[in-house]
Amino acid sequence: MSDAAMVDRMAGNSSPLPHLDHKPHFAGAIVFLAVLVAGLVFVAFSISGDISIVNDHSLAIGAFVLLGIALLIALGFEFVNGFHDTANAVATVIYTHSMPPLVAVIWSGTFNFLGVLTSSGAVAFSVVTLLPVELILQVGSGAGYAMIFALLIAAIIWNLGTWVMGLPNSSSHALIGSIIGVGVANQLMAPGGSATSGVDWNQALGVFKSLLFSPILGFILSALLLLGMKMVVRTPSLYTAPEGKLPPPTPIRALLVLTCTGVSFFHGSNDGQKGMGLIMLILIGAAPTAYALNRAIPASETQAFIQKVEDARVVFLAHAQGVARPANVAAARGTVGDALKTRDVNKPAVYVAVSTLAGDIDQQVTSYGGLKAVPAAATPNVRSDMYLVDDAVRLMGPAPAGFDAAEVANLKSLRTALDSGTKFIPTWVKVCVALALGLGTMVGWKRIVVTVGEKIGKTHLTYAQGASAEIVAMVTIGLADGYGLPVSTTHVLSSGVAGTMAANGSGLQWATIKNMALAWVMTLPAAMLISGILYMILRQVF
Repeated sequence: MSDAAMVDRMAGNSSPLPHLDHKPHFAGAIVFLAVLVAGLVFVAFSISGDISIVNDHSLAIGAFVLLGIALLIALGFEFVNGFHDTANAVATVIYTHSMPPLVAVIWSGTFNFLGVLTSSGAVAFSVVTLLPVELILQVGSGAGYAMIFALLIAAIIWNLGTWVMGLPNSSSHALIGSIIGVGVANQLMAPGGSATSGVDWNQALGVFKSLLFSPILGFILSALLLLGMKMVVRTPSLYTAPEGKLPPPTPIRALLVLTCTGVSFFHGSNDGQKGMGLIMLILIGAAPTAYALNRAIPASETQAFIQKVEDARVVFLAHAQGVARPANVAAARGTVGDALKTRDVNKPAVYVAVSTLAGDIDQQVTSYGGLKAVPAAATPNVRSDMYLVDDAVRLMGPAPAGFDAAEVANLKSLRTALDSGTKFIPTWVKVCVALALGLGTMVGWKRIVVTVGEKIGKTHLTYAQGASAEIVAMVTIGLADGYGLPVSTTHVLSSGVAGTMAANGSGLQWATIKNMALAWVMTLPAAMLISGILYMILRQVF
């Protein structure tokens, strides 16, 4: 049976399809544009205020223009992410007539906004660590700008391409593929480089696992949850398609709205962070004095920060095994940087170099009286030292060989202190990403909603199917967010709908399933290829 015939069959039963062509009121469009303009003005005002606070007026006009363009592209990615990925969250409430389409989209956009605002930032920096260390430390260089533009434009291109085709593709998948593509291209362009050493493959493997297993978990758990509900909750109306366009009974409707709310909230919290991490890289590269260090840390915490750094320095010296100290701080940076590129950090020479960098951090922060007072000229070196030490300790693992429990605890405290000084997200960044994701949810959602609601199964979505898929998606994304793992809302929810259709014996539209699987398989290599080519081109431009 063709897809068109299947849709006719779905429309021909007692469950008419929702009307998705309602146009927003003119006043709504005015409010939308007003919020969009207000958000952009807020971003410009916030950047200007941050630069003024640190008395940094050295930002050249060209750098300021590049900063503006890069921020617009980053926010554009989150906008596209909103209407591409969040459409999955509203499909179930729309096709069960639990909420009118426009109300559902506005509701989902609002909770996307709130999810971004309350996010922790852990996912943001887990994605950033996929990038080559030399690009992160030199993000303000031509190579840094080429990296940012290439990976964001590549992710947007792939997202828009799959959106035009109505395929529920993962924005997370596309962004991570773009990041890896840039890393590989950067290494290929380096003299004597190999295609694999420019990417942190251990970190990438963890991300791959979360992206690989999310659709499988979505399918299996949603199917099992539906079967379990049938055994426990014996209410026939739960397992039938909606009759007419009337909303379901209040308890069922409340459940569906609650799960839609949860998916929207956790999607905002998880996916919004990816844009935040990239925006912070842009800000650090363009205005390091204002954003390379967290100047919001109060002076009262400076002594505790210095003590943690000193304790860790002593720990590393205890494992030096007689290795001579580097000639100077620059040599120590070179030793640690080379070790990070090869992921070979558990050796005495690196411990001594890390100790030297920790001593430099200690001396600089002590002499200036805190991170807030570090002058513009010293900011890049202080941040580089902090980042190199932090990343080296991360790669040493949770329990490096030969370190006792007290020493491991000192290293953990050191990472917490360093993260607070370098891995931070200003409130205004959260607000602008939240606006981009929330407003994006309200635009262009129809294509993906139709695919999820009409083209995955052969019958109309029932209340129990919608609830099962949404509950699994909400819990899975929420747990991933708590553990700092990037996960795909699209993969979890769309595969969850497919799982409920299979468990219910409703049948699947295999043409759609094959297209979704193809998009899932092709996203990583396609995004890698596009971003790699763009990076090589843009390296010649900058």
